[in-house]
Amino acid sequence: MHCDALTTEGVVQVTRENLVAGGCLLQCFAAFVKEGGYSRFCALADDFDALCARAGYRKVTRACEIKEDAVNALLTAEGGAFETLEELDGLYERGVRMAGPVWNTPTAAGFPNFPDYAGLCAGRVPPSAREGTRGLTAFGRQAVEYMFMRGMLVDVSHASDKLFREVAAYKRPFVASHSNAAALHDWARNLTDAQLKAVADCGGVVGLNFCMDFLSDDKSAEGQRRALLAHARHILSVAGEDTLALGSDFDGIPPNSCLPDPSHMPKFLGLLADALGSRVAEKVTAGNFVRVFAEVCG
Repeated sequence: MHCDALTTEGVVQVTRENLVAGGCLLQCFAAFVKEGGYSRFCALADDFDALCARAGYRKVTRACEIKEDAVNALLTAEGGAFETLEELDGLYERGVRMAGPVWNTPTAAGFPNFPDYAGLCAGRVPPSAREGTRGLTAFGRQAVEYMFMRGMLVDVSHASDKLFREVAAYKRPFVASHSNAAALHDWARNLTDAQLKAVADCGGVVGLNFCMDFLSDDKSAEGQRRALLAHARHILSVAGEDTLALGSDFDGIPPNSCLPDPSHMPKFLGLLADALGSRVAEKVTAGNFVRVFAEVCG
C-alpha cells in the first residue's frame, strides 16, 4: 500500500526485479511532497508515468483493471501535494486514488501525529502531545469530503489523533496505508486499539509497516520476524480479518533485517500463512485492500 521509490535516491528497494521475485500483484507508489506543492506533485506524477513505461508496470486506477499476470501500479500522494480543491482534482486526473492529507509536518489540510518535525526523532510522543487540538483545517474538511465524493481513499497514516477521529466520524471507508499497533510498541506513528477498531468499523484497512523502529526495539532478524507476526496478529485480533493489509513503506525506511525488500515477500507470506491460516493470509496479502479499493474507487 505504500513505497517511496519515486523520491528515493541511490539504491532502491522497490525495483521490477524485486517485485517480480516477490510475486507482487499491486504496488502503490507515493508521490511524496514535502516542499513545492502541486508543481512538485506534477513532476513526480511524470516520473511515475516514465517509471511505468520503463519498467513495464501496468498503471491502474480501479480494482477491475488489476491483471494477475502483471505488476500493477497505483499512484498515491503523501504530504502537501494539494492546497485547493482544483489541485486535488488534478491529483485525481493524474490517476491518484489514495492520498494522505499530511506527512510529518502541517499542511493546508491538517496536522500530523508529531507536534513538530523534531518529534520524529523522539518517536515516543506523550499522549497529551498526541491528542492536541490540531486536526483537519477548514480546507482539510472540504478536501476529505471531496475525496469521499470523488472516489478517493483518505490515508491517515501520518495524521494527528484529532485528524484521525474527524475522518473516522464520516463513517466511510478510509485507510492507514503504513501503520502498526501502538499496544505492542508505543510509537507515535502506530495506531491505538481504538483507532484500529475505528478503521474496521468504517470498513477500511491498515497496511502493516515494515519499519523496524515502529515494530520493536529488537532489531535482529529474529526479533523483527517475531514483531511483524505479533503486530499482524494483534491488528487481526482487535480489528478483525477484513482489516489487515500490507503497507511496507519500502524505500521510506532502512531495510528491515527480516524483510529488506520485496523479493523477500514469499518467505514472509509463508510465515503469515503458517501463523494465520491460508484463507486469512490471502485476505491480508491482497483481498482486503482490493476490496476497499473496489468499493471506494470503483
